[in-house]
Amino acid sequence: MSQFNHNKYASFKPVALTNRQWPNNSINQAPQWCSVDLRDGNQALIEPMSVEQKQRLFALLIKLGFKEIEVGFPAASTTDYDFVRWLIETNQIPDDVSIQVLTQARPALISRTFEALKGAKNAIVHLYNSTSKVQRDKVFKLDKAGIINIAVQGAKELQKHADQNPHTNWQFQYSPESFTGTELDFAVEICNAVVAQWRPKAQQKIILNLPATVEMSTPNVYADQIEWFIQHIAHREDIIISQHTHNDRGCGIAAAELGQLAGADRVEGTLLGNGERTGNMDIVTMAMNLYSQGIDPKLDLADIDEIVQVVKFCTQLPVHPRHPYVGELVFTAFSGSHQDAIKKCLDIQQADQHWDVAYLPIDPADLGRDYQEVIRINSQSGKGGIAYILDKDYGIQLPRWALIEFSAIVQADAEKSGEEISPEKIWRLFNNHYLEQAQGYKLTNYQVNYQQQEQIQVLIERKQQRCDIQASGNGALAAFVNGLAAEFKQQIEVLDYNEHALSKGAEAEAVCYIETKIAGKRYLGVAIDKDILTASLKALLCAFNQQLITEEQRQPQPA
Repeated sequence: MSQFNHNKYASFKPVALTNRQWPNNSINQAPQWCSVDLRDGNQALIEPMSVEQKQRLFALLIKLGFKEIEVGFPAASTTDYDFVRWLIETNQIPDDVSIQVLTQARPALISRTFEALKGAKNAIVHLYNSTSKVQRDKVFKLDKAGIINIAVQGAKELQKHADQNPHTNWQFQYSPESFTGTELDFAVEICNAVVAQWRPKAQQKIILNLPATVEMSTPNVYADQIEWFIQHIAHREDIIISQHTHNDRGCGIAAAELGQLAGADRVEGTLLGNGERTGNMDIVTMAMNLYSQGIDPKLDLADIDEIVQVVKFCTQLPVHPRHPYVGELVFTAFSGSHQDAIKKCLDIQQADQHWDVAYLPIDPADLGRDYQEVIRINSQSGKGGIAYILDKDYGIQLPRWALIEFSAIVQADAEKSGEEISPEKIWRLFNNHYLEQAQGYKLTNYQVNYQQQEQIQVLIERKQQRCDIQASGNGALAAFVNGLAAEFKQQIEVLDYNEHALSKGAEAEAVCYIETKIAGKRYLGVAIDKDILTASLKALLCAFNQQLITEEQRQPQPA
């Protein structure tokens, strides 16, 4: 028998829910968001975040508008404990933001958790224990009463420590972990037991978090589970129903949206979906789904490039070019028929009208992006695709984001000349635009002093004018960015960076690609050199020259 055998799996049993209401409901407001990037997301990384990465990600979450942020598991990790203390002791937490911490239902861990939270103004303590049948039978080997006792004793410990620290505004959260694998009547029973411990003294509503710790069914079944739970839980008026969906079946966002239709109030997730196994619920995608329906997501996602850059830096994970809303190709049309339809719609789209453009569900400008047409030439027709020609004939392997910009240059030239796009012409355009910029600055010389912060001295020349730049930064390239920005009084940011050895020609040479944002606009820089540091400096200068030349061409010429 083949090892690929579906017979060893059983189908998930549907919920016996009569007169279900959620299919007829509509989402008309954003849920309460809680980011778990710094705990659940961090736990899923091969290399956990450094202190610098945690600090940078926390700052981004505050900037985006999150009011609830799970910052760690301080009782289980010294790094998390120290990070929570840093947040509190250095006043990093705005008064309207609650930090959330996780703890198992064990007295020693709970005590350590409250110690970490001393001095916090607003704190959510998230208590959990596993409740699913497989966990009870095969992991803990306890009956239902034993599992309930763990949860109730944990709830009592939370209340005891909260009473001893009355200066913090406490909110309690309980998760029957692996809710989707827990019998619904037992999930209600254990949650009612926990709520009974907290409800008489609860300062705020109690959060009951119903996690799809493992996504085990189609999203409609999860919605049925949420609706059934809400129908049967006691004291609903005192409870916030929260969701925490994972993406094992690829439906984490759909499950959260259907769960919201079923009556859930709150959603936990991560930026761009990082999480255990196939990931957590992607808050950016779900928020943008609401936005595309005319609903305020209560998060400011206007600078999507910054979000992608920070998440990539903090997680050290790539972002797929087709990732919804944020991928580098999602607002790019390759198909000629798509390009034609989009162009015709954009030509008549008015600023005061509701957005209605074929193939573009939202206006890319809302996210700081723009729509781009990319010319596609059949490589077998003799004309050759741009990427195919550059790689095959010249060893240039353009990253997708670089291909988008250069393709627009090729297409503009083709439309202007009406000529066939030959491989030679593609290379000539590439060489003139990036490698041999006749009107731009050229790198004459540089020196790097490797100290705690690298210092660089760079000599550049243009039209017999010499400019000596001196600056420091976290690396030679960063120092050059700082120096150029200061010398020319421009805001310069490196958005992406790629390099590789040339696959054709001189094997010792390397090519470097840099995507920058200068004065609010994106520019590509490319350079080739035998030394990779030299190539990176030249590539940055190339991008700067693009901006410089563009601005000069816009200036009115003397009569």
